[in-house]
Amino acid sequence: MLMNNAISGLQAATTDLSVVSNNVANASTVGFKSSQALFADMYAANASPGKAVGMGVQVAGVSQSFNQGSLKLTNKSLDLAIVGQGFFGVNNGGAMAYTRAGAFGTDKDGFIVNQGGMRLMGYQSNGAGGVSGQLGDLRIDTAKMAPSATSRGNLSLNLDAGVEPPAEPWAGPFDPWGEDANAGPPSPDTYNSATSLTVYDSLGNPHTLSLYFVRGEGNQWEVHALIGGVTVGGSPAGTLTFDEQGVLDPESAEFELAGWQPLNGAGEPNGAAGKDMTFSLGDSTQFASPFTIQGLQQDGYATGEFSRIAIDDTGHIVSYFTNGRSQVVGQVALYNFANPQGLQPVGDSAWVETPESGVALVGAPGVGGLGRLESGALEESNVDLTEELVNLIQAQRNYQANAKTIQTADTITQTILNMR
Repeated sequence: MLMNNAISGLQAATTDLSVVSNNVANASTVGFKSSQALFADMYAANASPGKAVGMGVQVAGVSQSFNQGSLKLTNKSLDLAIVGQGFFGVNNGGAMAYTRAGAFGTDKDGFIVNQGGMRLMGYQSNGAGGVSGQLGDLRIDTAKMAPSATSRGNLSLNLDAGVEPPAEPWAGPFDPWGEDANAGPPSPDTYNSATSLTVYDSLGNPHTLSLYFVRGEGNQWEVHALIGGVTVGGSPAGTLTFDEQGVLDPESAEFELAGWQPLNGAGEPNGAAGKDMTFSLGDSTQFASPFTIQGLQQDGYATGEFSRIAIDDTGHIVSYFTNGRSQVVGQVALYNFANPQGLQPVGDSAWVETPESGVALVGAPGVGGLGRLESGALEESNVDLTEELVNLIQAQRNYQANAKTIQTADTITQTILNMR
């Protein structure tokens, strides 16, 4: 029994040394989680009370520590670290695996993959600036963004209540150039205030829309619109009506530029589709202060080249384009388990689900107890080298002590054999 006890001790110490040495070897492995060998004593099942003698030691299990590792900044947008609970889900050829190692990149098809080629899982884009509830492989599309024609604009301005209607030509319709359409900019004598903004046709060509504001009778203002020297939306395109407090009547806040036909520099159709545009001045005022622009927006844009991506702490992946636009292409999903200790390590800093771990619970970062994401950072190994070196010494001494027990048992056996 003495020899058997010592042999079990040697085996346990060897397992302990293996676990500790594996921790030390992976001290710099991204997303690695340290382990600890757990031991239990052994006794004969039919041992009499008060007379039981131990039968040695056994390895009861290997416990994994899922404590948070420190973060290392990398400034790479696809490097991700989880701060808190959860795992990344990766598609390994149709089989799911789970990892805390967030060193991701893209493959030739644009899918987000780790160093082993496993695809990162997440919620897919719904095509309307958000994400759906559908899970799948996350992919970054680097194709050009198609242009979008302007269909709506919003302006917020103040029209000076202290100005008088212009001297001319207000015996008739707005006609800033008279008979000469090439005479240059309109004369300031024909309007009170003006501003301009860029609008886009269906091909992404930019056009300058000039808006002229003409004081009429009382608290009414005519709005005249020109694109490329051509009046659009009628003359006037709209009439703004303010009350005695300088507040705009909501019913007059919008005007429509219907039937705009985009032209080229020669004044001929440029091949883009005709477009109706609606503009709202709902937040505008008429106060006794200079003409000012508080806000000016329109929803059209030119074609854009892919520029970069960014990932926020909730996992939303946003693509940015050279036309100043952005779009959500998906959201990283996180997975958690009722018993993470039951996960089976499979290498590459990854685990797979087992009956002991329970089924994977999936959700968005920061929701339901899941951690948040840190983009441009990686979670380092949670191995404490100082602690592991101490454990290494202890495991070594345990091994030596059990070896000494075998040596003692051998000496006793030899003494018995030498008896005559």
